Amino acid sequence: MHNDLTLTSAAAVIASGDISSERLVRDCLDRIEARDPVIHAWAFVDPELALAQARACDKAPDRLGPLHGVPIGVKDIIETADMPTGMGSPIYEGNRTLNDAACVALMRAAGAVILGKTVTVEFAGMAPPPTRNPHNPDCTPGGSSSGSAAAVADLMVPAAFGTQTAGSVHRPAAYCGIIGYKPTFGTFNIHGIRPAAQSLDTLGLLTRSLMDTEVMSAVLCGRSPDLVGSLGTLPTIGLCRTHLWDQVLPETKEAMTDCIATAKAKGATIAEFTLPDDFADLTHARDVISSYERARATAWEWHNHRDQLSGPLRRTIAKGFGWNYGDYQAALLLASDCRRRLADLFEGTDALIAPLTAGEAPADLNSTGDHAFVGFWNLLHVPSFALPTHTGPNHMPVGIHLVGAHGDDAKLSLVAKWLFDRVTQPPHSH
Repeated sequence: MHNDLTLTSAAAVIASGDISSERLVRDCLDRIEARDPVIHAWAFVDPELALAQARACDKAPDRLGPLHGVPIGVKDIIETADMPTGMGSPIYEGNRTLNDAACVALMRAAGAVILGKTVTVEFAGMAPPPTRNPHNPDCTPGGSSSGSAAAVADLMVPAAFGTQTAGSVHRPAAYCGIIGYKPTFGTFNIHGIRPAAQSLDTLGLLTRSLMDTEVMSAVLCGRSPDLVGSLGTLPTIGLCRTHLWDQVLPETKEAMTDCIATAKAKGATIAEFTLPDDFADLTHARDVISSYERARATAWEWHNHRDQLSGPLRRTIAKGFGWNYGDYQAALLLASDCRRRLADLFEGTDALIAPLTAGEAPADLNSTGDHAFVGFWNLLHVPSFALPTHTGPNHMPVGIHLVGAHGDDAKLSLVAKWLFDRVTQPPHSH
């Protein structure tokens, strides 16, 4: 069985001829057949369609690109021309588009096989999904990229797309024990992705290897991947507890403390990094912006299919329509001002370690967890990683949030590699 290969490892063995794309895809499909009745990570899988893509790769006279023959998962708010895009809503059951989203088209052009569509929370919102956590099916996998994170963590597929409006890539990555990457806002093209909040929506990646995030990012940006780069100097890392520190559970505090101690022991410069007091207001500002924009993005469904929307989404849309335009403008202004000041504060700091989640995944399938720890950073538009570094008291994954300066994704990736190579990593098998 080869379904445990990372994306880059899979690409390498297919390129060498050691295995075929069809063999790898069959192994992933076998894993899905065995595990998905419990995990519910997939909204749509057509084995014959997936195998047909794999066979086409195997028969191609030349490699199509760096991901030739490698399967990936696609969150079900992202359009695919040959598969339905249901968006986690009964309103869109069986919905098909004529086009692939930009990110899907770019992956196919690079040779990737689109294995299927992963479960999303309704319109990438807040209602709980059917997906379970692969480490413990009684625990939430997080949301809204629930299926993508669970599928990658459970070795059903090497990598998958997620999206983040608050913490929808990083929270599932943290709870499922894999890597989540959210680039600087606007880095990846989001054409063909169902909008939630236009000031916040970002395409993200869920993988089991930092090299995988680099290769996928390079494909999406049209650049060469940096697979051997290093910082050149030891990093300067800030410890940023944030205004939410009193809500952080012991396992996350211990993970952060251990990562900082390890980094310091390995030669990194460590400094306290304190955000100005009014950055605490970003939590409320993000809520205003997100609900205001989500209400308008969902206006057609609200006015025509309100009875088919979940209770949590109806409440969010009603709240969004309840804000006046002045509230929204004030929130946007605060966010813009904080972005400017954060850029100055980052001077001389390579990355920050901050809380990613309160702690382990809650044993509550009616919740996807608290997005607050990541949400206000998302409003700041900075790049960040969710790194699975530790295990909590219930033997569930615990991670850290590694945050970079706006636009400095390349440096952040190098810091992530430097740190991740040096801290304790949990097992990824179940």
